[in-house]
Amino acid sequence: MSPWPYLVFLLLFILPTSSNANNEQRLQLKTLQRTHQSNSPSCYSQKSKSENGATILEMQHKDYCSGSVTNMSRNHQKQVITDDDIRVRSIQDSIKNIISGKIETSSQNNIPISSGVKLHSLNYIVTVTLGGRNTTVIVDTGSDLTWIQCQPCRLCYNQPEPLFNPSVSPTYRKVICNSSVCQTLQSATGNSGSCGNDLQDCSYVVNYGDGSYTRGELGQDHLVLGSTSVENFVFGCGRNNKGLFGLASGLMGLGRSDLSLISQTFETFGGVFSYCLPSAEAKSSGSLVLGGDSNTTIFKNSTPISYTRMLANPQLVTFYFLNLTGVTIGGVAIQDSAFGKTGMIIDSGTVITRLPPTIYKAVKAEFLKQFSGYPFKQGVSILDTCFDLSAYEEVSIPTVKMQFEGGAEMEVDVTGVLFIVKSDASQVCLALASLQYDDEIGIIGNYQQKNTRVIYDIKQSQVGFAKETCSF
Repeated sequence: MSPWPYLVFLLLFILPTSSNANNEQRLQLKTLQRTHQSNSPSCYSQKSKSENGATILEMQHKDYCSGSVTNMSRNHQKQVITDDDIRVRSIQDSIKNIISGKIETSSQNNIPISSGVKLHSLNYIVTVTLGGRNTTVIVDTGSDLTWIQCQPCRLCYNQPEPLFNPSVSPTYRKVICNSSVCQTLQSATGNSGSCGNDLQDCSYVVNYGDGSYTRGELGQDHLVLGSTSVENFVFGCGRNNKGLFGLASGLMGLGRSDLSLISQTFETFGGVFSYCLPSAEAKSSGSLVLGGDSNTTIFKNSTPISYTRMLANPQLVTFYFLNLTGVTIGGVAIQDSAFGKTGMIIDSGTVITRLPPTIYKAVKAEFLKQFSGYPFKQGVSILDTCFDLSAYEEVSIPTVKMQFEGGAEMEVDVTGVLFIVKSDASQVCLALASLQYDDEIGIIGNYQQKNTRVIYDIKQSQVGFAKETCSF
């Protein structure tokens, strides 16, 4: 057992069906229909408890908390995919700018940043305590800076929680401009920061690809994660924020730069965290664990954890890179020379996995070979392999597995292979997409990570995978 304390955040979701270890899985389509929750629970007063030395907080899907879990229309699901495409385009643009050395100052408004959150995207929220107040934030491994909306606010989107007021927090203090902490903004947000009007504040700006943004200044305050305290936690106090961030008060960055929560709590949690993301279609639970190791009894994995190394990329320190070495469809290994050539980002905020064009073409061809006899349907946005399954209550789909350097393997859960565009199953698509260009970087999205324990170990520079039916 690791000496580091660890925390567990509880997720609340909907789980459709189980999978098996064979080369095909049965998917019950009728269980994937979402039904309206007229009396959805509040997500802003989560309980906590201790179990086996761990501090456990409730964690939920923000659509469920907002009461927006409803029968999905085609327009709604299409918007989910469109928003996801905007996020990925923003990530690719951000990567190109960083590699080319383009660094903007916070006075500019067109900085593409590697994160995007929308009301109906598959994102997860957790409540923490900052400055003595409960605060609900979206969790994102593709971002570094943690930020919340603050008073006085020049422009803020609606949130059910009161805005954070730093003037009434006895432990709040500003981050001074030109300090070493302020200078870390460059790697955390893609801009170099600047001095505020009083030449004391360290101003920041994060612009997202869909036009959403947050602007304000850096501050420090007392953060409590369950029963674990973090003194002088650096975060963004947003005074000018716009976008569809759901009902969350801000965002928690779990990236790799010095300003991320993982880096700021390294001495406490040892740079280790993990999550299990449940299916979004029916009530079930999952968890985010800070600290611990592969031997923790909090994990409920049904297969051994297999690890692959994180690829080092000094220019792109925010992201978690892995080396994808293979994909199997129904037990058939896909042959393509692009495997092992470029790193793949694993990201909790992107929904649909993006594969290099040649790999996607080969994966699609093999999937169609095995998933045959079903009527085709027109594609939607980035999803070009779609079917009309409205006449079926259950279908058999080939098992999809991803292999990584060192022998690690992630089996895609049965609920992560097909994306239900229309709730009557008249438009169901293969939940994978192609990158636009060969030189872009692939991304492993959260839709394919469902019901999988994913472990990030920064100290050992490795990521682990194991099957786990997410529950609590």
